[in-house]
Amino acid sequence: MKSTSRTQLDAIDETPAMPVADASVRAATHVASLPRDETTTADRRARGLRALGEITGATGESVVESLRDIAPDLADWIVDFSYGDVMSRPGLDRRSRQLATIAALTATGHAPQLKVHIRGALNVGCTRQEIVEVILQMTVYAGFPAAINALNVAREAMAPSD
Repeated sequence: MKSTSRTQLDAIDETPAMPVADASVRAATHVASLPRDETTTADRRARGLRALGEITGATGESVVESLRDIAPDLADWIVDFSYGDVMSRPGLDRRSRQLATIAALTATGHAPQLKVHIRGALNVGCTRQEIVEVILQMTVYAGFPAAINALNVAREAMAPSD
């Protein structure tokens, strides 16, 4: 085999960058320009409120309400998009979605939201053992500190309420 001074990394460095940001902007502009009728918005809101209540109960609703004075759009996005569109999709059941959410929040270290979603997982039928196993699984991908922090949040979220 003939040796050259050129390495694979050199070839990667010479690869032109893809215009990802431009494509993202075009996609977002296209989606924003799509017509939205009031029925669709009302349906998303109703679906979102129903899912939010079934999953998180009063805790999630209070989080959304606490945002209304400072960022009402964010409160609406949580209900309409997160719960009305994503959490209400038919591809996964609520248990699976909550376990996936716990994994993501464990890996990213978002403790306040993790607490809400651990309680939500219990509300939709996940067991304490399943929740702990998902967090333990994240040790491999997110590291020991993330798993330890998440287990401490889980202990608090699973504690009997006064």
